[in-house]
Amino acid sequence: MARILAIDYGAKRTGIAVTDELKLIASGLTTVRTHDLESFLKDYFEKEKVELVLIGEPKQVDGTHSENEERIIHFINRFKKVFPTMQFERVDERFTSKMAFQTMIDSGLKKKQRQNKALVDEISATIILQTYLYR
Repeated sequence: MARILAIDYGAKRTGIAVTDELKLIASGLTTVRTHDLESFLKDYFEKEKVELVLIGEPKQVDGTHSENEERIIHFINRFKKVFPTMQFERVDERFTSKMAFQTMIDSGLKKKQRQNKALVDEISATIILQTYLYR
């Protein structure tokens, strides 16, 4: 069985989450420097079977794309060239950062721990994955 991997693409950091092989549980995997994302994915795809990659689609409240969308389109074009057989879908990621931060508060993380932007990105990727799984 294969996993589903979710990407919360950012200018500096990218959060990554993945399902278990039965596609029942979404878990944060890691946060990588965006510059290193392609090599990370190559390594991960060699080690784990992934059938689908979810890429967050950043939108404003009114439904228009945010300023990060241009970077993501560039990434998607490169992704299609490097991983031509890998399926991908876009998932609306509105409010995932706010939801991730609230999750950190609800989990009882201290203020210093909540300032860890890499953790916010990883949790955001997990929320993107959960959104897809539970729709």
